[in-house]
Amino acid sequence: MKTIISLFLLCGAFLSAEAQRTLSLDSCRALALHNNKQINVSKLKQDMAMNIRKAAKTKYLPKVDAAGGYQYFSESISLLSKDEKNQLNNLGTNAATLAGGSLSSMVTGLVQQGVIPASVAQQISGVIGQLGTPMATAGNQIGNSIVKSLETDTHNIWGGAIMVRQPIFMGGAITAINNIAKINENLAANDADYKTQSTLYDIDQAYWLVVSLKQKQLLANSYLNLVKKLNSDVQKMIKEGIATHADGLRVNVKVNEAEMQVTQVDDGLILSKMMLCQLCGIPMEDNITLTDENSDGLNLDMSQQTDKVADKETASSNRPELRMLQNGIEISEQATKLVRAEYLPHVLLTGGYLVSNPNIYNSFEKKFAGTWNVGVMVQVPVWTWFESSYKIRASKLATSMAQMELCDTKEKIDLQITQSQFKVKEAHKKLTMARKNIKSAEENLRCANLGFREGIMETTDVMTAQTAWQQAQSQKIDAEVDVKLSLVNLQKALGVLRY
Repeated sequence: MKTIISLFLLCGAFLSAEAQRTLSLDSCRALALHNNKQINVSKLKQDMAMNIRKAAKTKYLPKVDAAGGYQYFSESISLLSKDEKNQLNNLGTNAATLAGGSLSSMVTGLVQQGVIPASVAQQISGVIGQLGTPMATAGNQIGNSIVKSLETDTHNIWGGAIMVRQPIFMGGAITAINNIAKINENLAANDADYKTQSTLYDIDQAYWLVVSLKQKQLLANSYLNLVKKLNSDVQKMIKEGIATHADGLRVNVKVNEAEMQVTQVDDGLILSKMMLCQLCGIPMEDNITLTDENSDGLNLDMSQQTDKVADKETASSNRPELRMLQNGIEISEQATKLVRAEYLPHVLLTGGYLVSNPNIYNSFEKKFAGTWNVGVMVQVPVWTWFESSYKIRASKLATSMAQMELCDTKEKIDLQITQSQFKVKEAHKKLTMARKNIKSAEENLRCANLGFREGIMETTDVMTAQTAWQQAQSQKIDAEVDVKLSLVNLQKALGVLRY
């Protein structure tokens, strides 16, 4: 229902620029809440805090990363060392040399034993020499082919991987981060409430200031008319010889003072309306009229909240300033947990899939192939030179300071509530007295005018009565506005200033 009313008020407020705007207190509030930049900033902060809270929840979920790349290497991977390659490349030569030497030794031994003659031994040596060269060549070729088979063409390597990380235990850090995000969202909402109440308070103050100045403008013009009427009567009496020129001069001074008062009130009214327009977010040069500014009195209910007991416990939960300070304490407590989590064991579940070309898992064949893996990673801080103790101690001290600030603010708010309650009662008493004084001042002025016409009252007596009447009227206007403002102050102190 409040939203619908606000829309109607806003529609009524955005009429043609050529027409004079007539604004009520509710329409001024609606305009201010709609156009206030600080409130709009607070709403954006709320949206930002909400998205941060949603982002914090994702820390509970597994993270998936993908990577890929290409590398060129000047050397290829080989399964043999340089010495092993040299031996295999000379396999035939080494074998032929070894075999030839063994056979020559055996033939020489047979000749010495007289088993075979020297001529036959010479023939056998010739045959061995003829067979050694082809055998060495064939053996070298075999060794070279073995070396080549154990070499890989790995100058160009393509690779890719998918990695999954699932937090299992992070020392409570993820929980603390999520709690901080939730508290920050509440903090943003409380900040918006604080700025809303402050805006409503400023609007009410500016609105009733305009109303009071408009009432005083009407009063100043009425007083000016009274003084001018008296001046006209005195001038006639001077011509008739009934009054003196001194009487005329005294009345002229009063006329000048009354005109000065009218000018001052007019200027003040213009400036106060400009300030109200600025708070409402409308052009300051707009010609506005307030619904209460031309009313004959504010028609206040004198019994309204005069005996209301300020509920300080309710104020503790309603005041956005206190809720914001409590949010600060809660954030500080979670920050302590976050610091402590840095120095506790962290456990991660890991997994992934690795693919490469050449395939390192199958003899470096020229095609993409891969393998999967799973594991657990544990990180345990062992020695930090008591860094954790110092940081935790500092964080706890920050929490203590925030708690002390909250207690101090509560005491100040309790005093503010008590003062506001007294001011409400005082404002009602002043208004009651002012209304009584009005009747006395009006009767005094009537008697002074009657006595002046009958010649039994002096000019100074009439001017004194007129001044007293003006002061009584001005005090009534101030008292009526004070009642309104004191109630607004009490509502703000209790944290119940709402639209």
